[in-house]
Amino acid sequence: MCAALPTYDDVVAAASRLAGHAWRTPVLRSPAMDAWVGAELFFKCENLQRTGAFKFRGAFNALARFDAGQRRRGAVAFSGGNHAQGIALAGQVLGIPVVVVMPRDAAASKVEATRACGAQVVLYDRQVDDREAITRRLAEERGMTLIPPYDHADVIAGQGTVTRELLEETGPLDALFVCQGGGGLLGGAVLVKDQLSPGCLLYGVEPQAGNHGQQSLRRGAIVHIEPPDTIADGARAQHLGALTFGLIHRGVTDIVAVPDHTLRECLRMFAQAMKLVVEPTGCLGLAAARYAGLPLPGKRVGIIISGGNVDLARYAALLSVDECLCGEATAGPASAARLQLNGISS
Repeated sequence: MCAALPTYDDVVAAASRLAGHAWRTPVLRSPAMDAWVGAELFFKCENLQRTGAFKFRGAFNALARFDAGQRRRGAVAFSGGNHAQGIALAGQVLGIPVVVVMPRDAAASKVEATRACGAQVVLYDRQVDDREAITRRLAEERGMTLIPPYDHADVIAGQGTVTRELLEETGPLDALFVCQGGGGLLGGAVLVKDQLSPGCLLYGVEPQAGNHGQQSLRRGAIVHIEPPDTIADGARAQHLGALTFGLIHRGVTDIVAVPDHTLRECLRMFAQAMKLVVEPTGCLGLAAARYAGLPLPGKRVGIIISGGNVDLARYAALLSVDECLCGEATAGPASAARLQLNGISS
């Protein structure tokens, strides 16, 4: 693993490597969304990226830097789905063999898509097994290079190209919301925001059930948690990495945690107002902008939609009225008090 923090120059170099391979996804506007949030919103749509998520950028950038020996021996990674698909496709494009360690409860569509790109999938039980230990063992046994989903300088630099493209198109913003799991996308945003929009307030957003990043930022040290129970399966990391924590601690305004019922509402709004299929993790940024009570009225606000990979049956259930009105959304006063403590109004 790279020990040094990446820089903005690394993001620029990553953009050159990705040219012609990653798609420059659109930045979309919606009057209905502006009215719903009360701000001028700019959505960077990585749900329309290759493999349906931003993860292809970081994976391709990392594999593109392999030497001849690394290319021959291949890469190994662990992922709940989007990094798995990203590195599988990157390996296919570059002719590099890839093995991915995935949880048994990962979305079937993500496992199938990873295999479809030619990667070998090794399944594990996230409640019992240590995915990082399994991956390290495979790397040692097979001589493969481990490319983690977020705590790697080349991965972070590749993810930084998302924010760079957004700000190149919009110009400086007042605030930017970035979903937060392991911190790769958010760490990349720190590198770019400091250069292209230094006055922008940068917010990481994670599910309330998995708010390890928020706890880490408050404590000033990396906090480890148990596997979180959340519909945002792309943000079920249990801790930040050393590199991502260093960047986030340095450059993030705050990390907001949102409950799952707000993600359901935002998923429905994306479908209704913008005709976009967005996975629950991709709804984190909009949920924070809408529900966290931050001073956004009249501001220019960027929101990164991280991905759109969701099983169709699950997507249909999440869109249904009954599903949207269950759980936290219809809980009593105790639940409402928890939301207020978290800075979120229902």
